[in-house]
Amino acid sequence: MGNTVSVSELESYFGEDYIHFGDVVNPPETSDRDAGVIWTHLSLEQGSSVLELGCGYGRIANRLGEKGARVVGLDISPILLAKAEADAAERNVNVEYLLGDMRSLPWRDRFDAAFLWYTTFGYFDDVDNETVLCEVASSLRKGGRLLIDHANRFAFLRHKSPIYIVQRNDDLRIDIMSNDVLSDRRNLERIIVRDGCVRRTHLSFRQYGFSEYVRMLRSAGFGAVEAYGEEGGAFTSDSSRLMVVAYK
Repeated sequence: MGNTVSVSELESYFGEDYIHFGDVVNPPETSDRDAGVIWTHLSLEQGSSVLELGCGYGRIANRLGEKGARVVGLDISPILLAKAEADAAERNVNVEYLLGDMRSLPWRDRFDAAFLWYTTFGYFDDVDNETVLCEVASSLRKGGRLLIDHANRFAFLRHKSPIYIVQRNDDLRIDIMSNDVLSDRRNLERIIVRDGCVRRTHLSFRQYGFSEYVRMLRSAGFGAVEAYGEEGGAFTSDSSRLMVVAYK
């Protein structure tokens, strides 16, 4: 596998199969809890303007909209965005969804806060990943906050089993994981067994440590940078997640 992910690979990976297993991987109570963590750590209030990059099918953005935030969600997958819009209509919330690439954002000094949740950062090479951070910084007002939730690479490296299986009725999603220790990337081959068909997709993402986040974020124009573990607890080498909060 290469060390970056193409747009076509992202669109293939984040398609209808991704939605099909979504509520098994992240049931509603998990999404409710995630939205609460984001609300708290971004210091959101009624009327706060929020940008979610890699918003997927809206499981977080629509919940923040229900809490009273003014949310814009951007994603590269038309299929996921259609599902997000349908869910927003069902919940009777007003969230603006846009098809786009997080490496090139149309806004300047617009948002109070932004976030990338559930390992939606690191798909590209280092230059493009840092471009994403610069674009987000430009989209935020002075005093704005950015939250990035990512897998903790130390915990990932300790995983003994490289295979993860998700089942929904008779359908299977099989993830075969591997670490490239020379490029610090996590590579994933996903096998979908569904409706008598087998499909394969690939994903790869860069695993950054906290000190690397600090360097990149300060270079992008942020000041203070904080680290948290899963659900906003203390971050340690044993944490399954690394949650970074940066202030412009």
